[in-house]
Amino acid sequence: MSIPVYAHGRPSVRGAGGMVASAHPLASLAGVNMLQAGGNAFDAIAATAATLNVVEPYMSGMAGLGMATVYTAADDRLRSLDFHPPVPAAFDASTLNRAQTTDGPNASGVPGNLAGWCFLVQQLGQLSLEQVFAPAILQARQGYPTSAFFQTMTASGLSRDMQPEWHETYVNSSEGGRIGAVIQQPDLAQTLEDIAVKGAGYLFGGALGQRMVDHIQKLGGCLSMADLEAVEAFWETPVSAKFGPLEVHVPPPPAESFQILLTLRILDGIDLAATEHLSADHLDLVLRAIRLAAEVRINNNRCSAERVAELLQENVVAKLREQVIGSAPIVGRTEQFGDLPSPEMQAAREHTTSFSAVDAAGNMVCITQSLGSMYGSGVVIPGTGICMNNFMNWGDLNPQSPNFLRGGERFGMCLAPSISRRDGEAVLALGTPGSYGILQTQVQALVHLQIFGLDLQAAIDAPRARLWDDRRVDLEARVEPAVMAELAARGHDIHTCEAFSMSCGGMQAIARDPINRALTGAADSRRDGAAIAI
Repeated sequence: MSIPVYAHGRPSVRGAGGMVASAHPLASLAGVNMLQAGGNAFDAIAATAATLNVVEPYMSGMAGLGMATVYTAADDRLRSLDFHPPVPAAFDASTLNRAQTTDGPNASGVPGNLAGWCFLVQQLGQLSLEQVFAPAILQARQGYPTSAFFQTMTASGLSRDMQPEWHETYVNSSEGGRIGAVIQQPDLAQTLEDIAVKGAGYLFGGALGQRMVDHIQKLGGCLSMADLEAVEAFWETPVSAKFGPLEVHVPPPPAESFQILLTLRILDGIDLAATEHLSADHLDLVLRAIRLAAEVRINNNRCSAERVAELLQENVVAKLREQVIGSAPIVGRTEQFGDLPSPEMQAAREHTTSFSAVDAAGNMVCITQSLGSMYGSGVVIPGTGICMNNFMNWGDLNPQSPNFLRGGERFGMCLAPSISRRDGEAVLALGTPGSYGILQTQVQALVHLQIFGLDLQAAIDAPRARLWDDRRVDLEARVEPAVMAELAARGHDIHTCEAFSMSCGGMQAIARDPINRALTGAADSRRDGAAIAI
């Protein structure tokens, strides 16, 4: 069988001296500049993250939260770095509705991203914060031209209840989001300069944090200095599962990424390779496995790592696999416990970013981080350029849910930065944005890559699906109409979406050949991404 090439007009990127793949070329370049300056993958990833704060402000920033999966070559160690803080201590879900957790001061969770960036540089990096933040400061001060994607993201915020500072920072400064307008962010440049000198403590307990708390509380929010002072990034042990020769590692709960592992375990016992690529047989099996695994995740949210291990045992997986290879339609939830939010609110959750870096020594890191919705809560702290997150929109307001939001407690998040090993060697860093679609589309890309042998860029660009509650599946328009019709006949509620749909993620990945150290990188054509190598 010939393997179709789905790369959207570009090949994989290749190099041997190091590589960064992110959702914006200037951010990837910032990371590569750190490698060329004598830094390692951890300096590079932090520089990329800080620059994304500037050039991709609708997806992530220092006031968001995230997680990383990290491989350190010197000690052959794989770990997860968690910078996902708990719910603000004074948050009371019983007094709020879903709209109030989408826009405005009560939508904001405790920031964690800056803590993660600084931790990586200080604990594992080789450069100073001043060096690492320099590219982001430059882009914020000199400005950068906006893209069609920037225009789309910014225009979508105009219908929301955004604060005046948001309009001034992103809409007015970009000439209403005009393509090619040069947007400058002098307040953010100064904030980054101050952090580079004073460190993360400037936010987490310092003067910058006080400005943030004062403004949020003035607007009626509950974020406190005690919440900020308690923030710390910390190491955790990843959870993992085999998928063919790959051993895929993702963060442990309360990350919801174990859904990916369960789906892969189900599929690992099915001869997918015997199906034709992108046929109804291929897609039907994958979609059914994803839907079953999603229901298990929803019912086991915020469980222990020990519980995840139980769920991945063959005796549990085999029963799910029997349902997948059966013929009865599978109906189930894909999002969260209880009622699905309105389509408008659900669409506001697709805004996250994922990026990876690998250096010549073989150090590897993948971060997935977010502001929650596009431009978070729409609250920008005056005089700082900091846009707040709206992560209270991600937890559950239903008291019966395992993921119910309680003040001071951690909540489940569908972030899933992954690193895969083969024969004990770290060979692939891969992550994607896309709300609960993260837990679906990473599986689909790994199937394209591992089972059907597509090149990395082609595997990421190949058509994907986004599943929703009940039986609904949004399938990219490049899938053959006859295949869509057959999937519908098998019980899937098929809807066609764009040929390259943002709802199906925005993946970045870097693969490493452990024998000759060759690096292969790819960035998703669904967004503005780029992989850059040296």
